[in-house]
Amino acid sequence: MTQRIDLTQHIPGIYHHFLAVEKILHEGGLPVTTVELMKLRASQINGCGFCVDMHSRDLKKSGESDERVWMVAAWREATVFTPAERAALALTEEATRLADREAVPDAVWEQAREHYDEPQLALLIAAIAMINAWNRIGVTARLTPGG
Repeated sequence: MTQRIDLTQHIPGIYHHFLAVEKILHEGGLPVTTVELMKLRASQINGCGFCVDMHSRDLKKSGESDERVWMVAAWREATVFTPAERAALALTEEATRLADREAVPDAVWEQAREHYDEPQLALLIAAIAMINAWNRIGVTARLTPGG
């Protein structure tokens, strides 16, 4: 697979602003591991090989076990995630698969509210939106994983 286009060459300001949002997300009070698990799961759903590779590597660099990284794809059956991480992963799936079913059921939202306060919920929503935007760039531009 060959990359189609390098957006940084044509609209570098977009990446600058996206990265500014990423900085806010990582400094906003959510556990970095939770954000990375969410990014990995959304990237798996969206089929973005570049982002799956990057976030898997980022989780490993931060000290995550192979088991936790591998089990993100089957998090519902896995026993290696905390209740808060499971709530974040559920919210990520529902907000990523908007066209597939009822958009973010109340039960999923309430589960997330049990573990996160309103500022953290706002960060979760923004993190989900950002990784979905990154995935759409990666898939459409055919960004090459492993680089």
